[in-house]
Amino acid sequence: MLTLQYLPYHELIGLDSDTKLKKILKLVKEDKIVLIEGKLAVKEETELITQTLEQIDKRFRGIEICSVDCFQKNTELITRLRTKIANLLLGRTEGLTIIGPATIVKEIKKDPNKIELFTLDRKKKLRRRNASPMC
Repeated sequence: MLTLQYLPYHELIGLDSDTKLKKILKLVKEDKIVLIEGKLAVKEETELITQTLEQIDKRFRGIEICSVDCFQKNTELITRLRTKIANLLLGRTEGLTIIGPATIVKEIKKDPNKIELFTLDRKKKLRRRNASPMC
């Protein structure tokens, strides 16, 4: 069974980086694909990967991670700039982050129009899932 866990922005905003990453890793280690409203900071993403590498064992083989912005290429520059400044002032990051266990998520591909999430079932057959960014 494939389980998606949505983490809204308001659940993570008050947490320090360490607590936030522990919460994310706990969910991923429960074999859930985590959909996070917003993007992790570069430092947080780097630390998440570091912590993941330290915890790899026979059962937990790592993670697949992908972040996307909500802006489309045709959005006016001034609109993107205004939104980014407002988000910086509010401490919010726009976008969507997908994190899943490497035992379930084979690969995550993104292009301007869609996100493709490839999963492995128990028989090791490759499945293809298409989703659009939900921003």
